[in-house]
Amino acid sequence: MTEQNSFQQWRLKLHEIIFEADTPAGKLFDIVLILSILLSILAVMLDSVADIRKEYGSILITVEWFFTLLFTLEYILRFASVGRPLKYATSFYGLVDLLSIIPTYFSLIFPSSKYLLVIRVLRILRVFRVLKLVQYLKEANLLIQALRSSQRKITVFLFTVLTMVVIFGSLMYVIEGESNGFTSIPRSIYWAIVTMTTVGYGDISPATSLGQGLASLIMIIGYGIIAVPTGIVTAEMSKSWKKEPVSTQACPECSAEGHDHDASHCKYCGSSL
Repeated sequence: MTEQNSFQQWRLKLHEIIFEADTPAGKLFDIVLILSILLSILAVMLDSVADIRKEYGSILITVEWFFTLLFTLEYILRFASVGRPLKYATSFYGLVDLLSIIPTYFSLIFPSSKYLLVIRVLRILRVFRVLKLVQYLKEANLLIQALRSSQRKITVFLFTVLTMVVIFGSLMYVIEGESNGFTSIPRSIYWAIVTMTTVGYGDISPATSLGQGLASLIMIIGYGIIAVPTGIVTAEMSKSWKKEPVSTQACPECSAEGHDHDASHCKYCGSSL
């Protein structure tokens, strides 16, 4: 029993250092982590420059592997410091932490995959907790909640847009034909998407009067369509707007964050905070 209590105390202490930013040790850990992330991303970016890679390639590879091994050790310690490792592994930060180390190991088989390490920049989101910007945590939770509430409406909207671009693309294929660059229905659908989103690459353009008239109609519809998803999400955000403060404390069992400031139990797994 004493040995089990000793392990439990060790795990809670490790959790306090790795997941919390309220103690000097926890804050120092997060600051060192963020600096390491920035340096590792800088090394990956420099390695993508041909002249620098030719001159300092071996040094950059050594730096890359050093940070990867460091982050691998950190990932293992995060696993060991939570009561429910699977909860952490499937959380947003857990997946980002895993994806930040996998590309280096994959580069042993697929060399170019190491440049995917720039995904480590997502780990910088922890700076909000380090600097105790709890209001930003609240806004992030609000935005996520609004996106989830808007999911079905946006899905219907996207299917509607998809139907429209298929119809418009097919019409343009019939009107313009292969002689004007619309060599197939898929390529014409690509043109309709580019036009409706007002991107306008200009690699394909209608040459006939009827085609230009249809293109003008698609452009006008595109301006109206752009505002729809924004309105949907904004409406959901206004419904879910609340002013309660949020705590920076992470659950010692599942590592979840974003609890109410006066919460005594985790709202995700029910464990004591």
